[in-house]
Amino acid sequence: MTETVFKRAVLILEDGSTYVGYGFGASTKVVGEVVFSTSMVGYTEALTDPSYMGQILLFTYPLIGNYGVPSLGLVDEYNIPLHFESFGIKVSGVIISDLCTMPSHWASSKSFNEWLLENGVPGIFGVDTRSITKKLRSKGVMMGLLYVFDECVSVDPGKLFEELKCSTNPIESNLVEKVSIKEPVSYHIGSDKNVVVIDCGVKLSIIRNLLRRGVNVIRVPYNFPFEDILSYKPHGVLISNGPGDPALLTETIATVREIVDSGIPTFGICLGNQILALALGGSTYKLKYGHRSQNQPVLNIENNTCFITSQNHGFAVDASSLKDTKLKVWYVNANDGTVEGIRHVEKDAFSVQWHPEGSPGPLDTCFLFDVFIRMLR
Repeated sequence: MTETVFKRAVLILEDGSTYVGYGFGASTKVVGEVVFSTSMVGYTEALTDPSYMGQILLFTYPLIGNYGVPSLGLVDEYNIPLHFESFGIKVSGVIISDLCTMPSHWASSKSFNEWLLENGVPGIFGVDTRSITKKLRSKGVMMGLLYVFDECVSVDPGKLFEELKCSTNPIESNLVEKVSIKEPVSYHIGSDKNVVVIDCGVKLSIIRNLLRRGVNVIRVPYNFPFEDILSYKPHGVLISNGPGDPALLTETIATVREIVDSGIPTFGICLGNQILALALGGSTYKLKYGHRSQNQPVLNIENNTCFITSQNHGFAVDASSLKDTKLKVWYVNANDGTVEGIRHVEKDAFSVQWHPEGSPGPLDTCFLFDVFIRMLR
């Protein structure tokens, strides 16, 4: 341990399990769904991914913070930050095994601890993350309470557990409303093609991938009406990733149904995959512990090709629910057989459950953006 003076912290799970460790980041108390990610790199991208809204994120990789946190001033040619997927941390809390307090990287502007403190996010380290992960894998994701406090504060774990039991799971509310923009934002590069992005918590790297393929991007709120989308004369529509239960997004589902029926080329990513299924008669369900990693293998069942993908989702499309729809399963997860991609049998509409932009993670499936761009008309 360095000269840094750490606080105390306690993590309590809904089954009563209690983990005591060192606290870092903000001194505060949060409640959320505890999930784990097996990603080895990309903690700045992960923590700013809006899909993690309302969740306490555990990293299985043992050391976090070793390359520090870059500046928001590092941007691409479109003035979009290179190493962040949104502005500000979106997770409720962080659980790690070991914290690096002396980062080493040319782009580092601050430590991981300083970054969480600036964003008001608590973190705990010095706990057995392997044990917690094994528990989540066997019992499924569960609610947790994370409390970071100063050494002088007296804490009663029993009272904290009672507080947790009385808490509501954030996933039962409309989390998308908290991460979607409120008014349309345009990224105009002088193209004759317009793509409307329905922002359910879109990652900035998705917008970057569209812009680099020579189209103007109009980013609209998740509940933007179909008629207003048409006012932008879109050549295509992308439904973005985002947090929470897709079934709660009734306005978005209705709008996507109209978009597909109108014949506008449509591309869904992650939550967008689930929304497309719900819009056209399918259903979704909650996974036991979700897919959150950079090494998920997906299989194209039409030509038997396999790709390694980056994923972050807790819900999935029910394959059997597509039987009487115009959608067909396109990709499945090679590990557990869950639906990873669907496509319309008649119209230019398709979606995938993973992140083809691969930030952070593999870039094997960036070609899907090219498939979408070729559909624009």
